[in-house]
Amino acid sequence: MTDASPTIVLLTEQALTPGDAARITAFHADDSPAYRVVVPADTERSLLVDVLDHLSLLELREALDAVRGHDDDDRAAAGQALAASLAELKAVGVEATGEVVAGDPVDTLAAQIEATGATEVVVVTRPHAVEDTFHTDWASRARERLGVPVLHVYAGSSWVG
Repeated sequence: MTDASPTIVLLTEQALTPGDAARITAFHADDSPAYRVVVPADTERSLLVDVLDHLSLLELREALDAVRGHDDDDRAAAGQALAASLAELKAVGVEATGEVVAGDPVDTLAAQIEATGATEVVVVTRPHAVEDTFHTDWASRARERLGVPVLHVYAGSSWVG
């Protein structure tokens, strides 16, 4: 084993909250890892899946908004999520770098592991009823493909998937 601190790749679809950052870093407080944060610019989610996810959580307004669509600039929103996430991680005293990425998030994780020698992946998402139930979510796909431990944490909660 090398003297360098381990690297953990953190994939998130939204900005980490202070609680998210504290919970995630608490898992590795003794290791002092560096975090590499990646935020997808476009998650290319299905409209039907989005609506079903919101309805399953009784989020009626969000389901309606999903049907109406968004005019948000995904890359700008991803950049804001990245900046906020890096700030929250640094606020809890860990080293963190990151980038907004395009394409399949699991392909991005594979590339990040190869480039950084990361020893673990943390995936932070909102609950997605359809993907989580059928194991087509990012964390499930990453577990099948990457060969490193993958922790799935639900944003804004203490739930682990």
